[in-house]
Amino acid sequence: MNLRADGHLSRIGRAIAWIRSHPHQPVLVGDLAEIARMSSAAFYRHFKAATAMSPIQYQKQIRLLEARHLLIAQPGSVARVAFAVGYESASQFSREYARQFGSPPARDAARLLQKAKWQ
Repeated sequence: MNLRADGHLSRIGRAIAWIRSHPHQPVLVGDLAEIARMSSAAFYRHFKAATAMSPIQYQKQIRLLEARHLLIAQPGSVARVAFAVGYESASQFSREYARQFGSPPARDAARLLQKAKWQ
């Protein structure tokens, strides 16, 4: 891969920065490709090579990590957190969260908070 300031990794980095700063917004590969100044096909290929996941998978991971942080920092409604990080369905959020972290959101947050108390 090209490491120059205008190289592929730099361009992918701009798209990653956009995803990270807008985790709650829908991701369209075409829009990210424009940010990276690449065709959609080239962007997708280079993004996957750089991150080992698709842009949508990457955004999902960012959303779930942000949700986990919110559940610990501001305990409360799982649905509120789901909507805050960009999910339109609390049940879809709960399924994807459990798949990512091994337990439902409320249970995982309670476990992490309990673990933090003992450390």
